[in-house]
Amino acid sequence: MHAIPARPSLITHSADFLREALMRGDWAGQLPSERTLCARLRISRPTLRAVLAQLEREGVISAVENKRRQILAMPMSGRGAVSSRVVALLTPVPQQAMPPFVLFWVDTLRELLAEAGYQLEVHASPHCYTTKPSGGLKKLTQRVQAAAWVLFRSTSTMQRWFAEHASAAVVAGSCAEDVELPSVDIDYRATCRHATIMLRQKGHRRIALLLPDSTHGGDMESEHGFREALRSNDDDGSVVIRHHEKAEQVVEQLESLLRRKPAPTAFLVARSSHALTVITHLLRSGHRLPRDFAIVSRDDDAFLEHVVPRVTRYSADAAKFAKRLSRLVMELVQTGHTSTNPVRLMPDLRRGETV
Repeated sequence: MHAIPARPSLITHSADFLREALMRGDWAGQLPSERTLCARLRISRPTLRAVLAQLEREGVISAVENKRRQILAMPMSGRGAVSSRVVALLTPVPQQAMPPFVLFWVDTLRELLAEAGYQLEVHASPHCYTTKPSGGLKKLTQRVQAAAWVLFRSTSTMQRWFAEHASAAVVAGSCAEDVELPSVDIDYRATCRHATIMLRQKGHRRIALLLPDSTHGGDMESEHGFREALRSNDDDGSVVIRHHEKAEQVVEQLESLLRRKPAPTAFLVARSSHALTVITHLLRSGHRLPRDFAIVSRDDDAFLEHVVPRVTRYSADAAKFAKRLSRLVMELVQTGHTSTNPVRLMPDLRRGETV
């Protein structure tokens, strides 16, 4: 599914004009005065200063106000160049199959990029998520000339491919331990550590963490946080359970846990849709919450607002997620590089009736 192309802003048009003029060698050493530039570009001084600020961020000119800016470097013609106005979002599923939280930050990211003169294209390419994705990734990146890629639910193999091929990419999620790419994610490690400590304070000593059977960095971080919270306590029945993502497989693993002697008394569930499966199956089986079992959802989505009993869960700000992601993407496309220090956002605990 492709986005409607964004109309480049006046700032974008003017910045492109100045880059072309610099490439032609129209000026040497320093730019003309602001008054001269305003007259030549036929723009106001506030618009010009926004253009100059963009070139300053790219390292093309010096950041000196009220004086003529020094020309520091020629605009880039290789990686990080602004010739492409496309940012490509790579995903294993089409947009209609994305969770509401993801749809919200994708839409917000599209708006933020459009304001800067870029269009977001969504490419659902399941063949890039196989165990050997290099062929599919090579064909896709050759076909789609993107200024940068946003990798959603990316595997460690995909991340290594982008890192090794020096392709401009930002991970919407967590990187594998041996991969250095810029990334934005929820702090799942701290979230699951906090949730586990909270459940133990409520008296639960047998807690089950239900995770998808995947190598996604956020799920790995969730397990780390869960085990960290148990490290200072005797392990008396807490367990990590991996499952495939279909409802019947979640139920199958849940039934297996309930047959244990003794069974867990609390469930920390990684995905909001899976938390709904756990809650409805327990209620269908005649159990009462939280009398018989406590439930915490690591994630939140709008549909949980309509679940009774109210679900205890952790709610992240999708708009803030999109803004941090957009900031990294824009730094990457404008300068060719950005920090690889992971950006982690801590969600808020929304107390409900399931704990």
